[in-house]
Amino acid sequence: MMNPSASASRNETLSAHFASMVMQNAQMALMLLGQVPHPETGQTVTDLEGARMFIDQLEMLEVKTKGNLTKEEEQLLKQSLVGTRMAFVAATQQQEKAAPPVSDSSAAASVPPAPALETPDAPAPLDDESRKKFSKKY
Repeated sequence: MMNPSASASRNETLSAHFASMVMQNAQMALMLLGQVPHPETGQTVTDLEGARMFIDQLEMLEVKTKGNLTKEEEQLLKQSLVGTRMAFVAATQQQEKAAPPVSDSSAAASVPPAPALETPDAPAPLDDESRKKFSKKY
């Protein structure tokens, strides 16, 4: 049987690991959204799909751990989700502003016209009298 102090120590360790995992996912999402520089290169990176994956993982943690977290753990997870979601929206809007607008005239000019369909040696339509009518007798 475990003594109460060992159980409390185990819960504290698990709580610290949970907080570390939440913070790692949030940091990775923020790094991929260009909010935090890459730790090795110092450059900012923008990868919306990669960031979305880390945000989705945080959302999964929220759903799967509902009712099993301490108030502090729940608050940390909620704040991490709000922060990363807001950064995702800002990065998406910034990317849309940076992309050059596509005008209809330039898009239409770049699409070549469809070639005309030709049917070589197509038979001429037959009139009703020249058609043979088949009937099946049983």
